[in-house]
Amino acid sequence: MRIAYLECFSGISGDMFLGALVDAGVSPQVLEDAVAALNVGARLEIYRVNRSGITATKVDVYVHGEKDKPREQSGRGHAHGHEGDEHLRREHGHGHEHTAGRTGMSAPHKPSHGHGRGLKEIKEIIGRAAVSAGAKKTAIAIFEALGAVEAKIHNVPLETIHFHEVGAVDAMVDIVGAAVGAEALGVEEIICSPLNVGGGTVTCAHGTFPVPAPATVELLKNAPVYSSGVDAELVTPTGAAIVKTLAARFAAFPAMRIEKAGYGAGTRDFPGHANVLRLTVGESASQLATKTSEETIVVLEANLDDLNPQVFGYVMDQLLERGALEAFGMPVQMKKNRPGMLLTVLCRPEEAARLTEIIFRETTTLGVRRREEKRQVLARKWVSVATQWGDVRVKVASMNGTVTNYAPEYEDCRRIAAERHVPLKNVMNAAVEGYLKIE
Repeated sequence: MRIAYLECFSGISGDMFLGALVDAGVSPQVLEDAVAALNVGARLEIYRVNRSGITATKVDVYVHGEKDKPREQSGRGHAHGHEGDEHLRREHGHGHEHTAGRTGMSAPHKPSHGHGRGLKEIKEIIGRAAVSAGAKKTAIAIFEALGAVEAKIHNVPLETIHFHEVGAVDAMVDIVGAAVGAEALGVEEIICSPLNVGGGTVTCAHGTFPVPAPATVELLKNAPVYSSGVDAELVTPTGAAIVKTLAARFAAFPAMRIEKAGYGAGTRDFPGHANVLRLTVGESASQLATKTSEETIVVLEANLDDLNPQVFGYVMDQLLERGALEAFGMPVQMKKNRPGMLLTVLCRPEEAARLTEIIFRETTTLGVRRREEKRQVLARKWVSVATQWGDVRVKVASMNGTVTNYAPEYEDCRRIAAERHVPLKNVMNAAVEGYLKIE
């Protein structure tokens, strides 16, 4: 299985993640096309910098021709600006940030500065963009995570949370870029290290808070964090939301065969501390042995005989978006001869509690069965194949080094078929033919 490991020894922000993706091999054109697809007057500038002796890729965002300008931060004393309520840009030790700064997310009881965009409008903009359906879902999930914590902090409904004009554009660029770039990376799993959150304090609208800021604390619940003593806010709310959404789990450096590594740079250059995010890509060691790998999964089941069928489909979408490895339904005959559905969810053990909560919240069941099972897994990887209409990813499975299955990614083929007005089967056949030519 092809995996990626995020090393957040200097925290993480949206622009650092984009830089690490590019440095690890994602084409800059992929990110630039995604930004252009948003049609919000933004563009990227991508270049190389040095951070304490480490060469890394820096990504800057320009909105309507103007470069985002991070606010200054003054270490342990205070940071100018405030979190959450006002239209500000915050550096967080990196280039910029959202929610508590670059997004300028605001609660309704505070005056806004200029035109603001609500979550609904932002989701519509992302929905219209010419990016894959999977990337859209991921980007929207990251935005919803940011909005949810702000709504909780300010004790207001989610729909009343707004992003100010420049901040909303900035946030969409980083978040959609992260979603598209992570997809283009072509890995099955992203694993994250413990996060160095930094130190010092930040002055917010409601007073002075220690680092990490309130939004970051909420987003990093259940994640391993620490502070190395650097007097700066190293993990930004957007960085935390990206990790919360994309990372499958937190762990030490996994056993893997390294293919490549990339470094994404923050804005500041700390003495004696490389202000970079490292992204390492390779094959999981469990997939390098001459046999299939074995892993433990949790199976969740619930019988449903009084749930609206439309809700059933929605529930499965929610479960898959929130970390389920698989979710499916089977028709069953229940007591008193009532027709019903058996909902089955496969997930990793650490996701079981969260997915069980979703089942209870979204369905009518009064009980969820849970059991652990072992499963054998074939080695898998993504191969990008060129067709006459555009690139398509092909998932390739192998055992003992021999390819056993290959299939074009449905979402890629579906997007191309819709955009180019060609039959879906033609796109899928072209992808298979392209794969066979390169193998």
